[in-house]
Amino acid sequence: MANTEKQPLLFRQPGDVESHEPSLSELQREVHKAQRRYIKAWSRTTGGKWHQRVMWIVTGIMVVSMLFGLTLIFNEAESEEEKPNTRVPLEAHIMSKCPDARDCLHDLILPTMITVSNKVDFRLSYIGKLTDHDDGVECMHGSEECLGNLIEICAAHAYPDPKIYLGFTMCLSKAYEDIPRRSLVEDCALEHGMSLERLNHCTMQDDGTMSSDLLKESFNRSSNAGVTKSCTVRLNGKIRCIRDGGEWSDCEGGSSPEDLIWDIRELTSLA
Repeated sequence: MANTEKQPLLFRQPGDVESHEPSLSELQREVHKAQRRYIKAWSRTTGGKWHQRVMWIVTGIMVVSMLFGLTLIFNEAESEEEKPNTRVPLEAHIMSKCPDARDCLHDLILPTMITVSNKVDFRLSYIGKLTDHDDGVECMHGSEECLGNLIEICAAHAYPDPKIYLGFTMCLSKAYEDIPRRSLVEDCALEHGMSLERLNHCTMQDDGTMSSDLLKESFNRSSNAGVTKSCTVRLNGKIRCIRDGGEWSDCEGGSSPEDLIWDIRELTSLA
């Protein structure tokens, strides 16, 4: 018996053409075709269909999550736009030629504003009387104080940023005896970047009617709040502290800037 182990697997016959040896690219194409056929066959199996379902579910979850995230972002943006002003009202009622007003602004209001100006809606109001003479206004320290009040009100009207007009008013208050001397007003205006022409325009507009009306409105505001003493500090519509005769009074919670800052932060945190 012939030893078959030593026989070739294929017997070449005379005239046979030598078999073609496939190239590398042809082999790669065949591999790719086989892979595609395998993937199609696999996708028809239970495991393949389950995998597809999982992929669709995962994709759906991702899309829903993205839409949910976008909805939250837009809702938050809308709520910020609709969010009411949460600044707490802080008001100081003063007279321009009053030493208590100077001390009140310097010792309490300015340090407080430096720390929490972004948490308060600040206003300066003035104390005086409405009359039938002297342009309809009367001030405790005479006509010069009325003019000083007008100048300070015009500063707030022309430059509504408290960091500007409050600094200007404090500058005048440091030399309150000299109010309304022109040189003092010029120096303080220059120090705080104010135009003297704008201040003059406000005080003289409509022959002084506009500034006089602003002062009367401020007097009425103080009177309606029941304020008669300079300086009276009101927080959130209530008297917080009074500086009168060189002394602090009615300062529930303390008269230091730290005490007032604490109260402001408490109120804004509850808003």
